[in-house]
Amino acid sequence: MKKESVLIALLCSAQPLLAQQPEDTAHTQLKQIVVSAPRIETAMMRIDLKKIPVNTAQDLLRKVPGLFIAQHAGGGKAEQIFLRGFDCDHGTDVNISADGIPVNIVSHAHGQGYSDLHFLIPETIEGIDFGNGAYYADKGDFNTAGYVNFSTFDHLNNSMIKLEGGAFNTMRLAGMFNLMADKSAAKRNAYIATEYNYTNGPFDVQQQFSRFNIFGKYNQWLNDKDYLSFQLSTFTSGWNASGQIPERAVEQGLISRWGSIDPTEGGNTSRTNAALTFIHHSNAQEYWKSFFFYSRYKFNLYSDFTFFLKDPVNGDEIQQKDDRSIYGFEQQYTRDFTMGNSRLTWQSGVGLRLDDIYDLELNHVYRRDSLLNREAWGSGRETNLHAYTGLTWRIGNWRINPAVRVDQLIFNYQDKLKPASGDPGVTATRVSPKLNLAYASGDVAQWYLKTGMGFHSNDMRVVIAQKGKDILPFSAGADLGVVLKPTPNLLIQPALWYLYLQQEFVYVGDDAVVEPAGKTRRMGVDVSVRYQPLKWLYLDADVNYANAREIGAPKGENYIPLAPVLTSTGGIGVNLPMGFSANLRYRYMKDRPANEDNSLVAKGYFVNDLLLAYTHHQFQFTVQAQNVFNTNWNEAQFETETRLQHESQSVTDLCFTPGTPFYLKAGISVRF
Repeated sequence: MKKESVLIALLCSAQPLLAQQPEDTAHTQLKQIVVSAPRIETAMMRIDLKKIPVNTAQDLLRKVPGLFIAQHAGGGKAEQIFLRGFDCDHGTDVNISADGIPVNIVSHAHGQGYSDLHFLIPETIEGIDFGNGAYYADKGDFNTAGYVNFSTFDHLNNSMIKLEGGAFNTMRLAGMFNLMADKSAAKRNAYIATEYNYTNGPFDVQQQFSRFNIFGKYNQWLNDKDYLSFQLSTFTSGWNASGQIPERAVEQGLISRWGSIDPTEGGNTSRTNAALTFIHHSNAQEYWKSFFFYSRYKFNLYSDFTFFLKDPVNGDEIQQKDDRSIYGFEQQYTRDFTMGNSRLTWQSGVGLRLDDIYDLELNHVYRRDSLLNREAWGSGRETNLHAYTGLTWRIGNWRINPAVRVDQLIFNYQDKLKPASGDPGVTATRVSPKLNLAYASGDVAQWYLKTGMGFHSNDMRVVIAQKGKDILPFSAGADLGVVLKPTPNLLIQPALWYLYLQQEFVYVGDDAVVEPAGKTRRMGVDVSVRYQPLKWLYLDADVNYANAREIGAPKGENYIPLAPVLTSTGGIGVNLPMGFSANLRYRYMKDRPANEDNSLVAKGYFVNDLLLAYTHHQFQFTVQAQNVFNTNWNEAQFETETRLQHESQSVTDLCFTPGTPFYLKAGISVRF
């Protein structure tokens, strides 16, 4: 088999396998995007990544159009995610993976689908594959609002060291080192990347947030038919958190905007990942892909949401612990057929994921040091078996893609507080059909209709306690849209969408339960615009509107708390001669309901960031200004019933975490 045929077959697969280090942004042009491409979102994202630099792990999620994040626990906790009218908590309704390794943690100590991406090193990310809705057969649990998969470089053209520092005693050291590169035949590649982060943050209680990451990857063509890739990563972090503070505490002058009610919140976490990919090409039309992964995960979080509501003497601080191993495997088969003037691609897969959970805890504690009471304590196993198959038929200007996915989940939980209960295991199955259609009108427009069903799973502790009720509620939705390219340097993508969810889940972490919130429906409009009028000028904007309501609740009392209504992100990127570049970014979130009757409103915000860079030969100098106009904005907001120590009665109001104030960070990097 010729190497060219192998490369073409790989590019048709679901995941890029021969990613390289990015080119100079000057050589990346919007006109290179082909409207009739099957996954134009992925091509658009590659342009965005090269035109708009990523400097933090948080920036990676912000790259996804329509996706917003909020941090409310000192930087070390996973971000709260908003997408398509969903407050996804930490991942309940968005499927997240990295190089195919699932990031979502099922039956997590803090939140169902908890997705901590801090093990990713931004400089290693080659591409971001994403899709809204549940229209993709290879995506399973939590794929209701959408999915995101991050892919890392397979090899580097250069090694690199970067040093950054800024306000609030912020510092970062990162490095990427090319260990092996057979450039003559591109047969073997290996590199290692590492980073260390530290910051105290703007809060009165210093965050003392530190994180250490290390990542390594090796890949090799064994021959013209067989490809092997292996990666290994580990990270660990620890932090203090300011927590979510009541608005009344600030208004009454009890604490500052950057203060804390409980100064002992915070935590530590770690995750180690290993993954092996093997691809065998039988011929130019057929290949097999085998994927194995393993994750070792630990989590320890101290939070105080209600202060002195339950325990007026010791306070309400809780500890949540999670300790588990995750094992996974998927076998995928892809075959291309040519029939006259049409082409048919058949892709199928089978796999499993096993979460072996050694320890799940919820404890009432005093200032991290004293265990006052165990609220929940157990261990268990959760297994997800899945299979899917789908056809992509290309005939003329049409592309037709029917598919179906089947998932079976098996829950087993041992309650250590009730060891004699002998709760039996619970099993549930979900069938998720999909049908996607696309029609290309030459090089100017591609119309599409996407339809499909998805699901999100429930926490095993709730599944066992409720004897199998509401295990796998389904979603059903559709997208109708068009990709327009009226000129080579202008891309416009509007879409109308609808999504129905059989059962909304609200995780109550301090009670270790998931509360069902009933049926919901969401509908909205998404618009993405990319414009490059000149080679050195790049403009982008994403505008997303969602109307989210509970079904069955009286009008005026059917709002979905914290569901985003109107959001927008975008900016201007300039690459000037002599190595100068600048990027001005914005993100906007409109006011949104904080409770069911909209009597409390989560305040919206408009925030700008600026990145300046100068590149000279192998050196690059950068200056970042976050929140350029020093806007007072609330990053995370929740309606919460709380009681302060001096109060005789509880109060229900908004609790919030303030957004980052203006601060500068400068850096220097060198490639060699």
